[in-house]
Amino acid sequence: MGRRIVIWPAVFAAITIAAGGLAAQAAPPACAGRDMLSELEAGDAQAHQRVIAAAEATVNGRALLWRIEAAGAVVPSYLFGTVHLTDDRVNALSPKTTEALNGARRIALEIDDLSPQTLAKAIAGMREQVVFADGRNLETMLSAEEFGIVQSVLGANGTPRHLATVLRPWLVTLSLSLPACERRRAAAGLQALDMRLGEGGKKRGIPVIGLETLEGQMRALAAVPEGDQLQMLKMSLKFYDRADDLMETMVRRYLSRDIGIIWPFQMELARGAGFPPEAFKTFEEQMVSVRNRRMRDAAVPLLREGGTFIAVGALHLPGKLGLVELFREAGFTVTAID
Repeated sequence: MGRRIVIWPAVFAAITIAAGGLAAQAAPPACAGRDMLSELEAGDAQAHQRVIAAAEATVNGRALLWRIEAAGAVVPSYLFGTVHLTDDRVNALSPKTTEALNGARRIALEIDDLSPQTLAKAIAGMREQVVFADGRNLETMLSAEEFGIVQSVLGANGTPRHLATVLRPWLVTLSLSLPACERRRAAAGLQALDMRLGEGGKKRGIPVIGLETLEGQMRALAAVPEGDQLQMLKMSLKFYDRADDLMETMVRRYLSRDIGIIWPFQMELARGAGFPPEAFKTFEEQMVSVRNRRMRDAAVPLLREGGTFIAVGALHLPGKLGLVELFREAGFTVTAID
């Protein structure tokens, strides 16, 4: 998690790379924070129980590594859930994951090119989805306090005031989702988990491919209705001062393989802060369900051949519309491994 309701897409890593060069340093900090789920349990037992109940009702929510077997394929493939962070704990792969990765003939990531050049090209090709061109501006849509935070964060990243005013809410939310600790680690040259997996594959001389494009991910974000984009931005700003705690909460759930609890927890935070969960339904549809179907379609030919290690954001795995169920519906045998 970061400074917003979060399903971090891989484009987050691209933004991190672009921001990382602003203030390079030699000694990267270890990111840490407080566990907000434990706080919720202590402070609001009913809300905590709602989160637990929703998590228990989420299918395929307790594993990160899945073996995928196709009829006729000599070797299996694997599906692995990642977090787009540089956190050392996240990047310490389990023995089972390492074994599956080392045996792969190819690696498939959400996106195989997260370079600043590709990011700049994607933004340039989406001008109408990136900035307001009808006279409206973000400053009038937010309170003075909210816009002050936006200016401060974007200004620290080198964004001029006039540009911050006309950026659309989805892009501002994405920019705000860079925890300061993660920015400093990226500035020191550390890579997010997905990038490390891709670099490792290239060093081994095996193909590394993308199931999506950077622009495709950004267009999915931009397709969220503007009113819902604004709600997400306001939610981000509401919890701006708890960025490290939100990230720590997600990392702990990830390490315990309890990924099915992450989205219900975020929805409970939204409800408790006065934001109706319905406001985030289109975001969930665009960033999870729609993209899951696209990634499934791109992955199916690879899975039929076998030997593919698929690594995508962990929140794409669970649920009735998650990749685990979608691959099963496509005729594959999918088994939890770790």
